[in-house]
Amino acid sequence: MIIKPEISWQDFEKIDIRCGTIISAQPFEKAKNPSYQLEIDFGELGIKKSSAQITAFYQMEDLIGLQILAVVNFPKKQIANFFSECLVLGIYGENPNEVTLVSPTKPIFNGSQLG
Repeated sequence: MIIKPEISWQDFEKIDIRCGTIISAQPFEKAKNPSYQLEIDFGELGIKKSSAQITAFYQMEDLIGLQILAVVNFPKKQIANFFSECLVLGIYGENPNEVTLVSPTKPIFNGSQLG
């Protein structure tokens, strides 16, 4: 187990983690690893796109309507011909390709901030 270096409270406060609802999921055929292209509704923040390597546990049709947590203040990242605008958060399983999404246990307004 690798433990990352300690950060300050100010470092943590820079991370903007919000709740959003997945509104579309498509296969990302040009990605190096099996992935989906997601569109996520973050309420007043708008709709953001993300590339997510979550194919081990999730079928595209099961993702629609699922609320997830994501970092929304990273710069855009180009992956093949796609620009990812947020980082969907997940927990790795025994294999790095086995990712379980971080999701609220009760319905929350899109755009609500983790605090």
